[in-house]
Amino acid sequence: MSAAPAEPVYRNPVLDADWSDPDVIRVGDDFYLTASSFGRVPGLPLLHSRDLVNWTLVGHALQRLEPESEFAAPRHDCGVWAPSLRHHDGRFWIFWGDPDRGVFQVNAPEIRGPWTRPHLVKAGKGLIDPCPLWDDETGEAYLVHAWAKSRSGVKNRLTGHRMHPHGTELLDEGKVIVDGDRIPGWFTLEGPKLYRHDGWFWIFAPAGGVETGWQGAFRSRAFFGPYEEKVVLEQNDTDVNGPHQGGWVRTPSGEDWFLHFQQRGAYGRVVHLQPMRWGGGGGGWPVIGDDGAPVAEHRRPDLPPQPPAAPATDDDFPGGRPGRQWQWTANPRDGWATHHSADGLRLTCVRTPDAHDLRALPNVLTQRLPGTPCTVEVDLRLDDGEPGARAGLAVLGDAYSWIGLQRGPDGTVRLVHRFAETVADQERDAAPARPAPGGRARLRVDIDAGARCRFSYDTGDTGDTANTADTGDGAGQGGFRPSGQVFAATPWRWVGALLGLVALAPTGQGHAGTATFTQFRIRIQEKRADR
Repeated sequence: MSAAPAEPVYRNPVLDADWSDPDVIRVGDDFYLTASSFGRVPGLPLLHSRDLVNWTLVGHALQRLEPESEFAAPRHDCGVWAPSLRHHDGRFWIFWGDPDRGVFQVNAPEIRGPWTRPHLVKAGKGLIDPCPLWDDETGEAYLVHAWAKSRSGVKNRLTGHRMHPHGTELLDEGKVIVDGDRIPGWFTLEGPKLYRHDGWFWIFAPAGGVETGWQGAFRSRAFFGPYEEKVVLEQNDTDVNGPHQGGWVRTPSGEDWFLHFQQRGAYGRVVHLQPMRWGGGGGGWPVIGDDGAPVAEHRRPDLPPQPPAAPATDDDFPGGRPGRQWQWTANPRDGWATHHSADGLRLTCVRTPDAHDLRALPNVLTQRLPGTPCTVEVDLRLDDGEPGARAGLAVLGDAYSWIGLQRGPDGTVRLVHRFAETVADQERDAAPARPAPGGRARLRVDIDAGARCRFSYDTGDTGDTANTADTGDGAGQGGFRPSGQVFAATPWRWVGALLGLVALAPTGQGHAGTATFTQFRIRIQEKRADR
């Protein structure tokens, strides 16, 4: 653990992918972060760092979404919204809002678990973005949450409760403690994080919407108010749109830092690290970034140097098990993936009436789209199966495109490339089908700075020389051949675009075959100097 970083500065974003609605804490010398996971499983990702710049994914706190039946199919915009992570009484706690059911919490003695089953703290529709506070000065506990107008008809306000110190129930009916409608120019107030500092109750809360908003701070001598407010971070003349919604953390040496997101279209909500200080000429208010504007780079935190690190992306699938970076688009079922003694992900070609639309499938294994230009590759073999069985590599959002293999009526396997527009209810061909001798192919997607995706493939077939573009990387004798038009990746409503692996088949009886994925790789095209 002695390798020093290349430079004494870091560059934003420190997490260049969709780690939406981050919250952060410090326990001893370790920093931990969680983020929204919406309808993907497992949920509530858990990240670890020693320097606030280099992060690794160490697990998930939520293994399945409940109730099970409601998340048997994809619900991309539902599930886990804006969690808060805290450490109290020797345990880790995560509170989050399910906009359709209410406020939940889980807790564990260690960050890697075991985590408890979800406990419903407050039932109701539209209850989102909860954050607890255990007040060490008084021994009392509190909870604040926001509102989703889509479910409750209410937004732009924060409601506060007294909470049982055990974190299991609320002790009152709640009271609106900040009403954004009463603050000139403020709208869509949400995402509160609750703190105690210097004799004040503090609420850090964003407003103004995910793409164009700002970060606010509220303070009061009493939890139920009245609160005064101040804008403490906004875009100003930078290129960081909507910088807001995150968490404050203090290092062992007393430095203050703020982690927040920036909405970047198909890339989702990437995470920035901002310096922070208290006071100055602002009468004790937090000063974030460069006097309230986000920084592109800054001196690193005063913490021991750490080796460069980032959440894993590559995978050889040892034993047939996907790495921590992968999530299903709904609660998984037994039999979707087969464990075995070798490397490679062996997926069952799941029979489904929705074979014409990947967006409706629960059995898509996904990971986040990198925010940096990259090349994604994976080897695919379509094993024994019946006509119509297919598998491939997808870029998935409100619109999607995928390239892969499909078994035809005559038993031969062909390379196929399909896509679906946002408004389309089924996919269509993006390129003509081509032979895939041996039922194998290496699939590739080159993704540029605008999330524009160029698909290509290598079947190792020297007989098909049309459009050959040999890369010289040893990927088959025939080289990679381009397929179809450029596809512009799109996000879901709240979620960035996803990379996906999928195997499926039309409805019918019996086993439809399997597909094996090996050597999944993401190669960053433009490495940042500090990585």
